[in-house]
Amino acid sequence: MSVRVLVVDDQRVVRAGFVAMLDAEPDLTVVGETGDGAAAVELAGRLAPDVVLMDIRMPGMDGLTATGLLTAAGAGPRVLVLTTFDLDEYVFRALRVGASGFLLKDAEPEELLAAVRVVAAGDGMLAPTVTRRLIDAFATGGVVAAAADSPSPVAGLTPREREVLLLVASGLSNGEIATRLGVATGTVKTHVNGLLAKLGVRDRVQATILAYDLGLVRPRVP
Repeated sequence: MSVRVLVVDDQRVVRAGFVAMLDAEPDLTVVGETGDGAAAVELAGRLAPDVVLMDIRMPGMDGLTATGLLTAAGAGPRVLVLTTFDLDEYVFRALRVGASGFLLKDAEPEELLAAVRVVAAGDGMLAPTVTRRLIDAFATGGVVAAAADSPSPVAGLTPREREVLLLVASGLSNGEIATRLGVATGTVKTHVNGLLAKLGVRDRVQATILAYDLGLVRPRVP
């Protein structure tokens, strides 16, 4: 089944390039495009895309606000933020409001196509430089932890799910986790799906942020 994509960017030439690139792939279909965040929310409700390619800085409603509205219900499309602005404030805010990935517009076409497929499959996707800076920010206190007004959300995890969460937050793939634990990759995927459901998060990126928020993972400082 083809992955349905909504492209949101206020620059027509850039948007046209994304549309052409995506539509050239047999497993990807662009179902709509717009240059405005408010229109993106409306179109997503009508067209039911699997993935929204979302620019951040646009006139009217910006991409971060639109992302928050799209992900608030929990059953909306997954959002892959794509921007020229490699600024930490955008990265962290995008992830906080529910984005499943963050890439820069100068990423190679293969990276962008892979990111769309990864996000559509339910995983998170971050540019390598973003991942490194995100970890560094937690190490230096640059990211404020979420308020802990309620019991720890990890309390309901099984010991194995908690172990898998720590490995996910350390940046390991399902295959690498399977090797580390000596189990099948399918078993790891089952554990990941289970812990995501229990934690109430959409994907591995959100689970990683939560693990750092709760102090379950500490970045390795050189």
